[in-house]
Amino acid sequence: MADKLIITLAQLNQKVGDLAANAAAMLATRSKAMHSDLIVFPEMQLIGYPPEDLILKPALIERAAVELEKMAQVTADGGPAMLVGSVFVRDGALHNGVALLDQGRIVATRFKYELPNYGTFDEKRLFLPGPLPEPVPFRGAILGLPICEDIWHPDVCRHLAQLGAEIFVCVNGSPYEIDKDVLRIDGVAKRRAIDTGIPLAYVNRVGGQDEIVFDGASFVVGPEGALWVQLPDWEEAVVDTVWNKVPFGHGHRWRCEAGDVADLAEHPEDIYAAMVMALRDYVNKNRFPGVLLGLSGGIDSALCAAIAVDALGAERVWCVMLPSRYTSQESLDDAAGCAQMLGVRLDTVPISPAVDGFTQMLAPLFEGRAPDLTEENLQSRIRGTTLMALSNKFGPMLVTTGNKSEMSVGYATIYGDMNGGYNPLKDAYKTTVFAISRWRNAHRPKIGLGPDGPVMPERVIAKPPSAELRPDQKDEDSLPPYDVLDAILLGLVEHEKSVDQIAAEGFERATVERIERLLHLAEYKRRQAPPGVKLGMRNFGRDRRYPITQGFRTA
Repeated sequence: MADKLIITLAQLNQKVGDLAANAAAMLATRSKAMHSDLIVFPEMQLIGYPPEDLILKPALIERAAVELEKMAQVTADGGPAMLVGSVFVRDGALHNGVALLDQGRIVATRFKYELPNYGTFDEKRLFLPGPLPEPVPFRGAILGLPICEDIWHPDVCRHLAQLGAEIFVCVNGSPYEIDKDVLRIDGVAKRRAIDTGIPLAYVNRVGGQDEIVFDGASFVVGPEGALWVQLPDWEEAVVDTVWNKVPFGHGHRWRCEAGDVADLAEHPEDIYAAMVMALRDYVNKNRFPGVLLGLSGGIDSALCAAIAVDALGAERVWCVMLPSRYTSQESLDDAAGCAQMLGVRLDTVPISPAVDGFTQMLAPLFEGRAPDLTEENLQSRIRGTTLMALSNKFGPMLVTTGNKSEMSVGYATIYGDMNGGYNPLKDAYKTTVFAISRWRNAHRPKIGLGPDGPVMPERVIAKPPSAELRPDQKDEDSLPPYDVLDAILLGLVEHEKSVDQIAAEGFERATVERIERLLHLAEYKRRQAPPGVKLGMRNFGRDRRYPITQGFRTA
């Protein structure tokens, strides 16, 4: 019976559906850790997570079984075993599970018992829950193998403990949300460890997948709640944890040697890192050569340019200024200053010829009607068409730059500034945009490829936001101040509060009623918006799914 184990935690990225590449990455990790007893990979690492309806393709399930068997055969060399997440078919039903590969074969499989079906998760639509899992004997230890959601409820860990589990090894596909790392460790993992008296190793993936991003931050906690090992966030990491069998009472228990405890990104660096990693993986995994964006001289586009440079490097970011007759010299100067600070290419394409052309073309039909929002939106749509033309001609993906405050109330032009392939700010309120911009001007993120020092002129952050679609226009001509607007939206969107509840908190009732009305009216726009990284508890899309056509109001 062994009295020492090396369990390697492999916090890796993955690409959904690329089974061969995912398997190759795991085997490459194993080849560098031949000293280990067990290498643990994140949830569904072979398939990728979340697989959504791709998991319903029989061909994918068949290939996954073949790849898993090939991986198992590799372990016939007597080296480390592997704990690999995949999809499994039992009695015609699909299960999210893990397989223990050792001695050339699949020696055990365990299925997820608690299937999450909230927010970004939709697992009950795809999988059936497995039975309460039994522990797995492994090289002198007895392992409990809860899968992600299984540890968010006490039953699975208590069941495993009652059956003699000595170490919990929990594989996860836990997406980033603000303050999620604290919740995972203090609110969940430590509770399970203290409740059962069993240490817990938690392995999470890292990387972006469409609208969600995984922050890694894997860890090991002891039965007293102590943090024994902490892997870094926002980067791949492969870390050995050393376990020793030590006397305890009339028997023994397993204890992990204290290892490195990495510092995790604090707020708001975590938000910025999420944006960078999500954009980086979206562009690279979809094989775009780079990105293109309209740089207006305002804070939203300046921040998106900084995120893009930190994600991809300045050489893969192309900025275009699209001035109209309402564009101020200050905006021209600020856009140029931002581009210079970031080291990106900046071209200028005046839109006045196109505006004049459309004005003349539509003049017979518009005769007798005063200029209004139509002419303002026309400018935005000309900009959107111009940027899409450059994207089509040269290949870079167009980045959309609207923030969540604007998207909430429809302060954006469909087929105009909403054009693009991905929006880093989609789940960031305007007040968050200000905070992140100030942070990035004073700090460089550890995963960033951009420059040290400021990335935008200070005036970009300080000046009143404006769409510059008419003379002397300011956002606050149409909207409440952003600190007020965002507080109301947090109540309406994140917390589903009524108008009465928010008004009772001190906000002007008429303003709250107006914002609720705008929020519902803009639903059709949001359905046609590009994807963007989820940051908070309820993003538009995966978390908050409202009907477009509906008549309910809380006022």
